[in-house]
Amino acid sequence: MKRHLAIGLMAVVMACSAQAESYRNPVIAGYHPDPSVCRVGDDFYLVNSSFQYFPGVPVYHSKDLVNWQLVGNVLDRDSQLPLKGASSWLGIYAPTIRYHEGKFYMITTNVGNGGNFLVTATDPRGPWSEPVWLKQQGIDPSLYWENGRCYMVSNPDDGIWLCEIDEKTGEQLSSSQLIWRGTGGRYPEGPHLYKKDGYYYLLISEGGTELAHKLTIARSRNIAGPYESNPANPILTNCCQKGQTKQIQGTGHGDLVEAADGSWWMVLLAYRNFGGSYHHLGRETYLAPVEWPKGEWPVVNGGEPIDTVMTATLLAALVPNGAKGRRGTDTAQSAPEGPRNGAPMVMRTTFDRPLGPEWLYLQNPLADRYEMAGGRLTMKSHGTLDDNNQPTYVGRRQESPRVVVETEVDAQQGRGGITVYQINDGHIDCYVENGYVRLRCRLKSLMADCGSVQIDGNRARIRMETDGEMYRFACAGPDGHYRDVGAANCSLVSTEVAGGFTGVTIGMFAEDGTSSFGYFNYAEQP
Repeated sequence: MKRHLAIGLMAVVMACSAQAESYRNPVIAGYHPDPSVCRVGDDFYLVNSSFQYFPGVPVYHSKDLVNWQLVGNVLDRDSQLPLKGASSWLGIYAPTIRYHEGKFYMITTNVGNGGNFLVTATDPRGPWSEPVWLKQQGIDPSLYWENGRCYMVSNPDDGIWLCEIDEKTGEQLSSSQLIWRGTGGRYPEGPHLYKKDGYYYLLISEGGTELAHKLTIARSRNIAGPYESNPANPILTNCCQKGQTKQIQGTGHGDLVEAADGSWWMVLLAYRNFGGSYHHLGRETYLAPVEWPKGEWPVVNGGEPIDTVMTATLLAALVPNGAKGRRGTDTAQSAPEGPRNGAPMVMRTTFDRPLGPEWLYLQNPLADRYEMAGGRLTMKSHGTLDDNNQPTYVGRRQESPRVVVETEVDAQQGRGGITVYQINDGHIDCYVENGYVRLRCRLKSLMADCGSVQIDGNRARIRMETDGEMYRFACAGPDGHYRDVGAANCSLVSTEVAGGFTGVTIGMFAEDGTSSFGYFNYAEQP
């Protein structure tokens, strides 16, 4: 008790010192769950789950752990990422990124299409290798090296299991051994191994990736155990008296990293509630400071729940620009320039060059359904958004509760427009069809018409605005005058109502014919 009190007082003193800075959580907003991080020199690299979206496993780079830039996707070829039949419940689960002897490793699970595998690269921006498939199953695999041996942990049979593997061939070199079942919370998962001060530390998540999510830790002098549970577990959860009224909930699935200055940090997932107990942006990436005295247990954020505004002694890389700069403005298709923590992102995409790494397809895209020519993106339908069978859709994550999105669409045949997409049976669509701009809402077995506006012809600008509680749609025909089409509550595409493991993406779609698009604007509001 005295030790924890001392650590807590130390954290308070640091927070009040002249060097303390504020930063905003999440550090990577929107659908970016299950973060894993590694450091190489002064550079940090982070990856996230991607589930049914293609390309898979986004890669972020940072110098300070607070400001992150998307630099690519690990799985960008069909041969690496088969997604047949994958929905928001399936596909690529929690990846781990590690660096060992000049090579980056990413290990993950393709649920529904092959199980556990790893890929490698000498540059995290790619290209990454073809998959090396692994015998030990269970989700959320992670890697640890010591004395030339590579160990893998994952969670088959509702526990954390360890084995030795050949990381080059995938061959399992030892039998799988149960090393910890956690503290009794359901779904022990997300294991990561670290070694510090002669102890092997095993960090896991428990409680399910929902309200009761939490992080727990155990340690042993032997990698194979037995592992002793931290008496202060959980080391982080917002499902407690101090955290129950915070907007941030569902804290869990973390990874620890040591910075070059010797400070320790944790990246983790959590979600933000909007309009009550609903979250529609998905599970996001958060950052918390860690105190880890020699020979002792790590203490996350002084033992307190995390919040949207955090105070910590930040890394020196942040000092020249501060935490109040401007996020990237992109006028083409490259990744945004170095985003600034907490500042709005504004991006305009024109279709005169290949799309950037922020753009996503549902399952493996059918290349012949997408064509760029003359500054327009032409999309030919393949089924519908409801079908969950490689629909003609391309979009990007919604990364702020307050966003304005606009596109110009020519629905030559059938339907074409904007969709706010959570899952194949949970989406809100505003589209042009037969001289009308229409708004519909799909929720499980229900399809509701939510408004329509007659226009002259089949070409219109469609605009969506949201404040975190409502999505509001408007359209403008040849006269350029915007008229309201209708609105829908954000909770309709929340995880609590629609389901799924992802978060809202917003993009363009075509059904029952061919539609072309002139641009796509995405602007976050303060």
